[in-house]
Amino acid sequence: MSTSPVAVTRRLPGVEGVWVFVLADMCFFGVLFVSFMQERIKQGALFETARHTLNPDFGGINTLILLTSSWFVVLAVDAAKRDRISAIPKLLLAAMLCGIAFGISKAIEYGGKLAAGITPMSNDFYMFYFSLTGIHLLHVIGGCVMLTVFWLKARKGEFDSRNLKVLESGATYWHMVDLLWIFLFPLLYLLR
Repeated sequence: MSTSPVAVTRRLPGVEGVWVFVLADMCFFGVLFVSFMQERIKQGALFETARHTLNPDFGGINTLILLTSSWFVVLAVDAAKRDRISAIPKLLLAAMLCGIAFGISKAIEYGGKLAAGITPMSNDFYMFYFSLTGIHLLHVIGGCVMLTVFWLKARKGEFDSRNLKVLESGATYWHMVDLLWIFLFPLLYLLR
């Protein structure tokens, strides 16, 4: 008796359009990162002095929050693949709450900077800091809205092993948001 291997069809998770958006967004941020580095080379002393006013603990905590959130999203997609319907809304809610925690943390951090008189107009470093983290925060807010919509759909049982593309597309976006922060954190808070 011979057994033939089962053919596995490989595909990108989600819909193709999400991958085009992710690539375009990553290119946009790539241009901003290169611009930041060019200015950092020109104004090394200023950027290093300003970097020391940032609290790397905030950046580290935010990294853990987003990684945890992405982990919950991965678990939600896996639960859908395994038809564990009741687990999906709980996992999406946990991911969404992590995203909200990130936003609260950034608001506290921004509030401290503004209270100290530091604004995007203070110098080029802070212009990049507020712009890069602000654009990223808008992505997080958009992702939290998306996770809220997915949570509501999951509560109605709309995701399962036969209906994954929308959930996978959202997961792809959320992982991009996480990946962007993984670049932003060392670029702004740690790079000497």
